[in-house]
Amino acid sequence: MKAEELKLTQEWDKTFPKSDKVDHSKVTFVNRYGITLAADLYVPKGMEGKLPAIAVSGPFGAVKEQCSGLYAQTMAERGFLTLAFDPSFTGESGGSVRYMASPDINTEDFMAAVDFLSLCDKVDPDRIGIIGICGWGGMAINTAALDTRIKATVASTMYDMTRVNAKGYFDSEDSEEARYAKRAAMCAQRLEDLKTGEYKLGGGVVDPLPEDAPYFVKDYYDYYKTGRGYHPRSLNSNRGWNVIGCESFLNQPILQYSNEIRSAVLILHGEDAHSCYFGRDAYANMVKDSKYAENKELLTLPGVSHTDLYDGGGKDAIPFERIETFFRTYLK
Repeated sequence: MKAEELKLTQEWDKTFPKSDKVDHSKVTFVNRYGITLAADLYVPKGMEGKLPAIAVSGPFGAVKEQCSGLYAQTMAERGFLTLAFDPSFTGESGGSVRYMASPDINTEDFMAAVDFLSLCDKVDPDRIGIIGICGWGGMAINTAALDTRIKATVASTMYDMTRVNAKGYFDSEDSEEARYAKRAAMCAQRLEDLKTGEYKLGGGVVDPLPEDAPYFVKDYYDYYKTGRGYHPRSLNSNRGWNVIGCESFLNQPILQYSNEIRSAVLILHGEDAHSCYFGRDAYANMVKDSKYAENKELLTLPGVSHTDLYDGGGKDAIPFERIETFFRTYLK
């Protein structure tokens, strides 16, 4: 197991201010595919002994300098050792092919983060949780169904990336014909990429913003394309994923065994979020015919949109006290 030597930015380049309550450092770790992942480690100042720990990632197409870092630093201020990481092929993490996604590899990224925390001398390996934001909320639940070391999971403003790829937004493309058309287009794109010798990018958040853009696209623009959340390494802020980057999501549902998760899960969603149906349905499927439903919860937040749970939306929308209480209850 050899780690790739990554070039990591040492200056503070986050979209949120640095806290004087935590110690911050850059770390790397390797997943089981041999990909070296880059992460920010946040340790509460003045804490002694083995700490409860939380790995954080998301949103889908974001980097650790955006939402996941904010969540990680805030939870570190509240006494948890935290790790915000860039997924494989994105941000400062390794992987020779850039801007690809995989439901398998991205689930493994979370498990590799748990590996790192489990072997960290500052961490109690029996008190490890994870937080997934947006598309990584679905990945977090998928990881919780696979990794028995995880004691508690928070999925914030989650997407099920396999569902949205295979069925479209609001399941509006849920037909064999629509999926066939997507598959045919991706197969054609594969050949075009080989002919040109490079992968065509799909584009990040649309820019300039059309006047008739759906409200949730306007929300994404307001976060990713403005000073509020723009970051030069963020796929969503710039030219996006490869067109074929999410090809395998069409055939691979990620939440197949979520009702077998024995550990605690909290799903957070804004009632005004276009994505709220993902959270509601994920919760319903997780507790259906489950023997472990008592430690599962869906918390819907009135007046809160999808991107409000990225950075608070200027109204402190992220319920950090509730998240802390959840982890205090189950990481003990």
